[in-house]
Amino acid sequence: MSKCCEDPTEPSKIDPRELRREKELYGNLLRDLFTENPEKLMLRQLHSANTYIRELAALRAWYPAVRKHAIELLDAGSKSVCERIASQEPDSEVGLAAQQRLTEFAQSDQQSTLGKLIGALKG
Repeated sequence: MSKCCEDPTEPSKIDPRELRREKELYGNLLRDLFTENPEKLMLRQLHSANTYIRELAALRAWYPAVRKHAIELLDAGSKSVCERIASQEPDSEVGLAAQQRLTEFAQSDQQSTLGKLIGALKG
């Protein structure tokens, strides 16, 4: 068989350097989890997390500070998550943070719409 095509049944080859780097990151994460404040660790990990993890943290994280920070990091595609939090917890700190984020989304939508209108008028 030629080397031009990848066989989907073959396991993909992993670069040993990449594997070593991932093991080191995992080891550092575990060390930090057991030796540091878990809340600080979660807050730090949120910045590199994907959208699903941020939404999950906003909905279900144990620490309110982590939930509020996750809400701050959500983008407009996660509007439904903010709406859900705001409707389920309208009087809590987290619910108020979700309502504020929804307001920010609305303002951003208005500004982009206004920008499009101005651009259309100029063009």
